[in-house]
Amino acid sequence: MNSIPEMESSNSEYASFNNIGNTSTTNTTMSVSNSSSPSSTTPSRYENQKRRDWNTFGQYLKNHRPPLSLSRCSGAHVLEFLRYLDQFGKTKVHTPICPFYGHPNPPAPCPCPLRQAWGSLDALIGRLRAAFEENGGKPEANPFGARAVRLYLREVRDLQSKARGISYEKKKRKRLPQQQIQALPLPPPPGAT
Repeated sequence: MNSIPEMESSNSEYASFNNIGNTSTTNTTMSVSNSSSPSSTTPSRYENQKRRDWNTFGQYLKNHRPPLSLSRCSGAHVLEFLRYLDQFGKTKVHTPICPFYGHPNPPAPCPCPLRQAWGSLDALIGRLRAAFEENGGKPEANPFGARAVRLYLREVRDLQSKARGISYEKKKRKRLPQQQIQALPLPPPPGAT
């Protein structure tokens, strides 16, 4: 009925939930056939992390009570997964009653909870969204792109920004001044030598 293949769940490819946002895990050497190149190559760090994240989410669905198939997964299940991951976070997020609320570098320890950092969750959702479509899912049915997930990520970003005193504003690209743009040499026309 649905064209989304179920996820593989081999123990050798299973990544612990602690590694969800961690892109600096040890490098594994394996050969995977890439659809864009006919020869066998070592996947990039991003591809390896995406595969581990996909398998981890598959394991989460398998362990869900009752077990959940990918075709029945919704944005609500993705939110449940993200909230579950918070227990493995390493980012101190101060509560509004904490004396260090809004301080990026608190001078002393506090009992505030550790959470997954917004940037890690955002990157994770991006990788899972891509993996879903690469594994046969239709973009319009992608639970990782659900409105509820986008709103949740925005809420986490705003909350952590205030709690940690860190701005998550997008960095603006530096533009060359108009004089420098005009001074750049133009490439030769095609066919000219």
